[in-house]
Amino acid sequence: MKPKISISTVTANYACTGNSTKENEMGMRTMQERAYQKRGEQYLLIKSPPASGKSRALMFIALDKLRNQGLRKALIVVPEKTIGASFSDEKLTKFGFWADWVVNPKWNLCNAPGGENGGKVGAVQSFLASDDLILVCTHATFRFAVDKFGIEVFDNCLIAVDEFHHVSDNQDNKLGTHLKQLMTRDKVHIVAMTGSYFRGDTEAVLSAQDEARFETVTYTYYEQLNGYQYLKQLDMGYYFYSGSYSDEILKVLNPNEKTILHIPNVNSRESTKDKIKEVEHILNELGIWQGTDEKTGFHLVKCSDGKVLRIADLVDDDSKRAKVLEALRDPTQKNNRDHVDMIIALGMAKEGFDWIWCEHALTVGYRSSLTEIIQIIGRATRDAKGKMRTRFTNLIAEPDATEEAVADAVNDTLKAISASLLMEQVLAPRFNFTPKNSGSQPLDGFDYGEGGYDPSKANVGFNQETGQFQIEIKGLTEPQSKEAKRVCQEDLNEVIASFVQDKTSIERGLFDSEMVPEELTQIRMGKIVRDKYPDFSEEDQEAVRQHAIAALNLTQQAKSYLNLNDHTAEYGKNTALIDGIRKFAMDVRELEIDLIDRINPFGEAYAILAKTMNEESLKQVANAIAGRKTNISIEEARDLAKRAKKFKDERGRLPSLTAQDPWEKRMAEGIAALQRHTASKKNV
Repeated sequence: MKPKISISTVTANYACTGNSTKENEMGMRTMQERAYQKRGEQYLLIKSPPASGKSRALMFIALDKLRNQGLRKALIVVPEKTIGASFSDEKLTKFGFWADWVVNPKWNLCNAPGGENGGKVGAVQSFLASDDLILVCTHATFRFAVDKFGIEVFDNCLIAVDEFHHVSDNQDNKLGTHLKQLMTRDKVHIVAMTGSYFRGDTEAVLSAQDEARFETVTYTYYEQLNGYQYLKQLDMGYYFYSGSYSDEILKVLNPNEKTILHIPNVNSRESTKDKIKEVEHILNELGIWQGTDEKTGFHLVKCSDGKVLRIADLVDDDSKRAKVLEALRDPTQKNNRDHVDMIIALGMAKEGFDWIWCEHALTVGYRSSLTEIIQIIGRATRDAKGKMRTRFTNLIAEPDATEEAVADAVNDTLKAISASLLMEQVLAPRFNFTPKNSGSQPLDGFDYGEGGYDPSKANVGFNQETGQFQIEIKGLTEPQSKEAKRVCQEDLNEVIASFVQDKTSIERGLFDSEMVPEELTQIRMGKIVRDKYPDFSEEDQEAVRQHAIAALNLTQQAKSYLNLNDHTAEYGKNTALIDGIRKFAMDVRELEIDLIDRINPFGEAYAILAKTMNEESLKQVANAIAGRKTNISIEEARDLAKRAKKFKDERGRLPSLTAQDPWEKRMAEGIAALQRHTASKKNV
């Protein structure tokens, strides 16, 4: 067996308070109780990570709407049939609730034979005419039903949409279009649930106007994982390899860890184009095949140390896969750690898949979107007895000498880094930023570190119980409108998701040595915020921009100051992020927004990349990026000119083209570029 290697990672540590698994007198965990308190809202959006209990939260809310709020039906809409099992019967009264969740088997259309259209659409009509109250179906079945019967037939019903990130504000997204129509008619209740409220294609899930109509319940990854009983550490990293991944995989695949291995899509450059042979090769690399278990269909592979691995193959789509899937879903084996050791999949075992024992989510090649990566990571973040540490690893092929392969490698590399940056942000405690001024005061329940709160400087406080930072920043712009305040408090990660997926930003941030950080933090992030929230005032747009870039850069600086790649730290060192931010704040003269804007958000990501990719490949990627430099566009020139005006208001002069300060020089170049663009238009 090949030797293991050290993979460059980022690490998140948690305190194991047990809070997220405690139940109240009605059998509700923290997130479910928080959602139930908002059960009277007509439009409710629940943002909560995998394994936090969204399906049961929906059961509590739906039963109340049916019994106490006068709704006549509840339709539970899921993206794929396998997720329908999450809404099977539950004896909620056993835990203290006042009713049980019961779905007539004929109305769980996820279990019905046949395609999504045809008989299933007719079944929706029959359900609406029946005396039964609850139906479970797929997104596709619901779309077909709306197309066939119109939206009026759903009046006075609850429409609960699971995995809501499948919806898009794009007019080509039919589910999004139908929901917009239902909201325009305004005669239904909608509960939307998702663990990742951003899409891999950067499309908005909802328009700002529609989203404003939803009451939001947010339960963060930090709250969820910090409140576990057992899991204390999550590592995330990427490993670049050359040659065939199947020859390299044993360097990162530990047979002693419970693993979900996702092999690459057959159309990706990592694939050998023969998925069956890839699985066979992996099995042979692990040990000697001993046959299959007659009851479960699992492969039995004997390793060199004598251990026999039980491996579920979800890649081979022949008739045997149904037996394997049935064995994996067996509820009597849910708490049996020895039931299966490894799952090998391609398109399955992602969204909604529940295997609490998974300790390593190992993915070969970049998947189709950031959302998919986050869903895969969620498979490994379940809490289970004895499971103290879990990890996610992304294997990516290094570029070879051909130009086309280099371009593909660049794209995959950038996407992997984007996913890593976003997950760091998703896993962090919530940031509450406030301007530092003479009236600033400490908040109750927040720890301000050694020496306590200091009125003379910007302070960094942390509330361990709520998992929230309170960070004072000099010069910070505060949001004015209710909607902008909500974005700054609840949705910074959605803004950051758009930023880290912006190809121009990440390319220049990683590989352009002449790039001035403010071009990313002010110009690019500013454009993203304006595009995302076009109806906000300029002041609110600037407030959102500042809050988002502060959250991203402070997380990155904390990593830099504490060197979180050092795995010698003991389990449970859950204060690492706050310690890093405090060290950064102590080292700078004043924690102010201008200072934060002068930090390259991708600098630390490059440091990890340099440790992971070999030097020659890194040069190839950098050279490929260097050839893509473009002139200043008219939109960028306008943005730079606006920043230059602010510079003039503060300093009494315009920026100079001969300035030593690179940002001042860039603003001056923006003014010159705008003059050229204007003159060019006049001459046309």
